[in-house]
Amino acid sequence: MTINLTALPKPQIIDEPNYDVILARVVSEFVTLWETLRTDNPSLNLPPYDVTMLETDPAVIGMEAESFRESLLRARINDAIRANLLAFARGSDLDHLAAFYDVSRMIGELDDRLVTRVILAIQGRSTGGTEPRYKFIAMSADLRVQDAIVYTVGRSPLIHVAVFSTAPDGVAPADLLAIVNAALQNPAVRMVNDTIEVASAVQQVVNLAADLWLLPDADVATVARAEANLRTAWALARALGRDLTASWWTAQLMISGVHKVVPTAPIGDIIAPPASAVSLGTITLTNRGRAF
Repeated sequence: MTINLTALPKPQIIDEPNYDVILARVVSEFVTLWETLRTDNPSLNLPPYDVTMLETDPAVIGMEAESFRESLLRARINDAIRANLLAFARGSDLDHLAAFYDVSRMIGELDDRLVTRVILAIQGRSTGGTEPRYKFIAMSADLRVQDAIVYTVGRSPLIHVAVFSTAPDGVAPADLLAIVNAALQNPAVRMVNDTIEVASAVQQVVNLAADLWLLPDADVATVARAEANLRTAWALARALGRDLTASWWTAQLMISGVHKVVPTAPIGDIIAPPASAVSLGTITLTNRGRAF
């Protein structure tokens, strides 16, 4: 299971600077030192310092400048800390972190995908052919691999690798499957006793259609937002064996501004076989007008 770095608590080592707090501390320290100087040197006849609210006072200007420099320094230290944490590192900083685990960025690979592969590389460092190891190899084979699910059925020793592609429908084409299969069959990475079978995770593409009634004050762009919400929700929920039920997908269309949704196609639920995933094809939403 891939670790969700975003769910981790904020590192205690990171202390976000607050300019006002820093300035208040600097002023307090200055006033304390000034009063000590007055007490220890009465002959100097120094006046009490009570012009902290006067922005033109040289001491105030100096304290503000010092506080600002400290804020910048703390922010820079925080940036340096983040650059060494996998949850925060980006760009070339992430490249250097990944290199420590023998992982290099693929051409055109985005940061989030590289982070996922680094985690898989760490989890997959076992003498056996673990699920993270084979998933890492599949995702490293080609940038078109959006995700890969490694599983077995019952007590069968056959290892299945189901590939989701970056195509809109998620279907992995034959050439991509061939590339992934070649990477997994490489004797340098495949366990001697392992038999691996690669297939597209998506075996069924479903076109959806529904009638929508909008609330009186909803703008026409609500229909497009409803479709986008459905696609985003299914991309997160999609999994092997996950059924696409009518109640679920119509609920995703009930966003703010939508009064009613009536599905027109397909009628009923789409049942996914245990070892395959359902993908969304076209989504046809018909605006039937306004209603309360």
